[in-house]
Amino acid sequence: MYKNWIEMTGDLSVALKEVRGGAPDVMKGFSAIAQAALKANALDAKTKELIALAISVATRCDGCIGFHAEAAVKHGATRDEVMETMGMAIYMGAGPSVMYAAQAVEAYDQFAQKAGAGKVA
Repeated sequence: MYKNWIEMTGDLSVALKEVRGGAPDVMKGFSAIAQAALKANALDAKTKELIALAISVATRCDGCIGFHAEAAVKHGATRDEVMETMGMAIYMGAGPSVMYAAQAVEAYDQFAQKAGAGKVA
């Protein structure tokens, strides 16, 4: 295992509470953007989380990978869907995205196992 994504997102959640307390207006605005962006309209929530996971890889954001991998699991994304999404992230982000794609798959697998979905080959 490269990273413990479940532990990392838990630790980040604690740190993010500090940011919410220190910059409440900014974080309320960020939360409003997130809610509006994730609202199911033409695209469902699962598709939006897969897009967010791909962007997390392309922008090399570890915390984003963890939170969006977890959300993808919660919205019913399959490992095959994550793999296809990683293909798009690699295409858009080149070599460095290959390294982050491996991490995103690992994060997805950890959250899927925690949710009882197990690892799907």
